[in-house]
Amino acid sequence: MPASDSQRATIPRRTGAHPRSRSFNSYRDSTLAVLALLLPLRIVNALTLRTFFQPDEFFQSLEPAWQLAVGRRSNACITWEWRTQLRSSLHPAVFAAGYRVAVKLADICSLSLSDRAELLLASPKVTQALFAALLDYYTWRFAEKAYGRGSRTALTTLALSICSPWQWFCSTRTLSNCLETSITVIAVYNWPWHWPGPARDRELRHQGKQNVDQDILGSVSQLRLSLLLAACACILRPTNALIWLCLSLPTLWHASIRQRFVLVREIFFCGSTILLCSVLFDKLYYQVWTFPPLRFLYFNIAQSLAVFYGRNRTDYYLTEGLPLLLTTALPFAATGLWQALSRTATHPAEHIGPQRILPRLAWTCLIVTLVLSLISHKEVRFLYPILPFLHILSAGPLSSFFPSQAPISRKAILTLLLVINVLIAGYASQIHQRGVIDVLSYLRHKHEAHNSLSSQTRTGFSNQRNIANTTVAFLMPCHSTPWRSHLVYPEIDAWALTCEPPLDIPLSERDAYLDEADHFYIEPGPVGWLKDNMEDVQTVSASGSRSGRHWARHDPKYKRAYRRPWPQNLVFFEQLEPTMKKFLAGSEYRECWRGFNSHFHDDWRRKGDVIVWCMD
Repeated sequence: MPASDSQRATIPRRTGAHPRSRSFNSYRDSTLAVLALLLPLRIVNALTLRTFFQPDEFFQSLEPAWQLAVGRRSNACITWEWRTQLRSSLHPAVFAAGYRVAVKLADICSLSLSDRAELLLASPKVTQALFAALLDYYTWRFAEKAYGRGSRTALTTLALSICSPWQWFCSTRTLSNCLETSITVIAVYNWPWHWPGPARDRELRHQGKQNVDQDILGSVSQLRLSLLLAACACILRPTNALIWLCLSLPTLWHASIRQRFVLVREIFFCGSTILLCSVLFDKLYYQVWTFPPLRFLYFNIAQSLAVFYGRNRTDYYLTEGLPLLLTTALPFAATGLWQALSRTATHPAEHIGPQRILPRLAWTCLIVTLVLSLISHKEVRFLYPILPFLHILSAGPLSSFFPSQAPISRKAILTLLLVINVLIAGYASQIHQRGVIDVLSYLRHKHEAHNSLSSQTRTGFSNQRNIANTTVAFLMPCHSTPWRSHLVYPEIDAWALTCEPPLDIPLSERDAYLDEADHFYIEPGPVGWLKDNMEDVQTVSASGSRSGRHWARHDPKYKRAYRRPWPQNLVFFEQLEPTMKKFLAGSEYRECWRGFNSHFHDDWRRKGDVIVWCMD
């Protein structure tokens, strides 16, 4: 029997929620379920990553984080950028907190030193995996604002982010660009896209709508979250300000007077808050008052020090950068970009979908790419923050090209694209340049075996007194491998060739400047450098007597300058092997490990396997 009106009216009360409330709760639960699936996916991504990408992944985040967590006794490698206060301490502080949590967990579980080392190695990976999962999640949620909640095109955006070879290769790395990208997409998601223009504002007031200001302004807390995160992203990477100029200026232009007042007020409030926190954190870290973003711009633009690390063609981002970021999604991104830029500017003021969001994202991608193309030093990761925007723009054409009832031929093309993505992601994350990571695992495990650390435990970060030192020299281009974040033990005494930039040399004289790595490979070359900087080869001769080695070490002609003693382990690329065989013929060194590194490399010095010679 049908229920009466009075009976039907009581149904929401008995079920405990209004239908709209139940719908919202169901949607919220489904979105949280997506996040719950993304998090383990990115943790697996992070823990299975085996390759090397950029030195900044370690030296601009994990090394200062290691020093923050352990202290100066950790033997972390602190590069010139940190000594000249060019970097914000906020980024490494995130991973330092993760290291401390890992140590507390190791203490609670009474882990052995070797297990503790593995946990410390995994800690920053898991931390970054959380940000990578949030990047996928908020890219999808932002796409829903553009294409509609639960739309197929929004789900296509999520699929693009998950299946992107670049995301699998880079999103879980501890680069500042990765954290910057995650923060940016969360901030953009919370941006007030729902604000109507002045005309719609007047229309609502003329109609006598209640709570007009609240309807127009929405949640101020959401706007504050967006601006706080935007300020953090700009502190991490000052170039992130380009994105916010592209987004905020059109919003201010089309906003009503009331909206402009609120936006300017919140920009000032949120920017001042993050700026104050950053200055205080940097004061604690550097022990002096400093402002790294300003120094970063001064050194890299006014002093042109970024050029020291390479120049690129003006069209680099168009011909190499964007294809590497997008891979198989490139034609769909180009189509989506063109469609968004071609949209008519006249659209309903209350509409927050493609007519408003997509054109602004397209202009942001275009302007950021063109402005960064004017800077001499270019890297693909500098464009990373606009990749989520490009995925959203790609989703429309991709969804149209592969409809739900696509013909067999198009399904075959889609399958081929997925296979290509998997192959690229697998090769880049598991094979290419893995030797420089594997070699540190070998050295660490060798040190553990030599000192029987699998059966020893300790509390906190304290040094173990009964551990013997292991000495290592990396005869490689500077920053070819990670450092203390992978070596872990401070008792592993290692050194490598350096590449300090010409900080105090006039611009007119910088073209002739050679760093230590240049001297090793170019002038006077490996043999000349080894003769000038290392002890006499007789000190490690396999046939020489102990007294002969002693007198060779103290020969007056070698005492005019400091000479490094020969370490227990020499690490170098296969390219250097013929030279080392000839120079150290008859020495106590022998090959004890060799690991594959790459099939090809754009740097001739890094070609071939990674080799370890031991003197045990």
